[in-house]
Amino acid sequence: MTSLQGHLLVAAQMPIDPDLARSVILLIQHSPEQAFGVVVNRPSVATVEELWKQQIKGPCDIDRPVNTGGPAPGPIMAVHGCRELAELEILPGVYYSIKKKDLQKLVRKPDSPLKIFDSHAGWGPGQLEEQIDAGDWQVTAATPEHVFGDDPQLWETLAESSS
Repeated sequence: MTSLQGHLLVAAQMPIDPDLARSVILLIQHSPEQAFGVVVNRPSVATVEELWKQQIKGPCDIDRPVNTGGPAPGPIMAVHGCRELAELEILPGVYYSIKKKDLQKLVRKPDSPLKIFDSHAGWGPGQLEEQIDAGDWQVTAATPEHVFGDDPQLWETLAESSS
């Protein structure tokens, strides 16, 4: 099995899960045991600052939407461009963090590439591969522009280029 970490999953026109309709998911981890990622094209109405006041109770200099990362709730996690605060490099220039101490530093860097997620998407052994084989997902290489951009037409653009 070739790992799809750092790739995007582009939902089919009629996905298996209606909660993931028109979603573009960045795969953060993909192994024979599991896969998980976050929806990069679904900002919520809540802001990072509001989330921070409610859950972390520390200073926050980010005035951006929290992203709904998928149907599975919490924990708070970040995809960002700051190597020194990374727990994992997803692809060149795109990093992942979940540790509170790293998140606290990331929300103090308002000019850094950053998306905060309050949820995620996950799959058990073989589940994602079955869905890909069934045509529920198209797989394409991710770029930092895909991940950090705010293109409201990202799904349409990628779905068109994947077909």
